[in-house]
Amino acid sequence: MELRPVQNKAILLVEDNPDDETLALRALKKNNILNEVVIARDGAEALDYLFPGSPDSNTLPQLVLLDLKLPKVDGFEILKRIRSDARTRHLPVVILTSSREEQDLINGYSAHANSYICKPIDFAQFTEAVRQIGMYWLVLNETAPAGAF
Repeated sequence: MELRPVQNKAILLVEDNPDDETLALRALKKNNILNEVVIARDGAEALDYLFPGSPDSNTLPQLVLLDLKLPKVDGFEILKRIRSDARTRHLPVVILTSSREEQDLINGYSAHANSYICKPIDFAQFTEAVRQIGMYWLVLNETAPAGAF
């Protein structure tokens, strides 16, 4: 089954580990998720993509896959910025991290993450997790219309 991109919107993958980036891209491809994937390798790159200089820029992704432990700006700060801006407030954000720390889980949901997923070590499990993310957030989930709030 191919997961067709919704309105050709990108997935923003915020990941600083090259191995995890490669695994995520392979898992997306293996699951026929056809959305463009924009990669930010640190928190500053993610914020630059989400909040470009022009306030009327329409570069919002369909989904953000967000690691927590990032250089420059951590994932919690990115999530806080996303939720505090009217343009990005309702953007689906899935924390995809290797952190199994209970406090990170609590902080993620307290900052209004839509989901918190610990990265499985096994590629087959990781591929299945990505398939489920794609199915729900890119196919089944109805996003709020732009400017609705």
